[in-house]
Amino acid sequence: MLSVLSIQTTEEEKERRLRELDGLLLQVGRGDREAFARLYSLTRGAVYALALSLLHDGHEAQDVAQDAFVRVWECAPGYRPQGSPMAWLLTITRNLALTRLRQGGRQTTLDEEAWNAIPADAPDVEPEDRAVLQEALARLGAEERRVVLLHAAGLKHREIARLLGQPLSTVLSKYHRGLKKLRSLMKGESDR
Repeated sequence: MLSVLSIQTTEEEKERRLRELDGLLLQVGRGDREAFARLYSLTRGAVYALALSLLHDGHEAQDVAQDAFVRVWECAPGYRPQGSPMAWLLTITRNLALTRLRQGGRQTTLDEEAWNAIPADAPDVEPEDRAVLQEALARLGAEERRVVLLHAAGLKHREIARLLGQPLSTVLSKYHRGLKKLRSLMKGESDR
């Protein structure tokens, strides 16, 4: 059975992932299509999850995610490895999603089917475990789910706070509350 602790990656793994993403973005900036495909493969879940959490509509989120990757391709020549590459990518996504919200002037509720559409492509996660994790994530509050998914995507809590425009203490609280609920759900306990 998948452990909630496996959601939390070690600092070493995070650093390796950040170096890889930095390298990929620099290669994309030089027009490397294979690097772009790898970048897309590694980050599409986080990009879609953020867009979905802001837009509450699966189709709109897919459109924004696609637009975000087009923007990444266009802006990558200006990318400089400072800070977090995921924060850079997710800021693009957030800005596009907020623009879409302002233009549409609406926000609907997010159904479980849309959350289950979030790509979970970790090769070491069995399909049964992925289903359990998706179900547990769907039972979290929207803000908790957003913070947990962004942290799992490699963002630090301060970066998440900046990205969501929330105080660090709020993000930390939502993260820890979300993990506590996930642990309970993964053990088969009630979510209350």
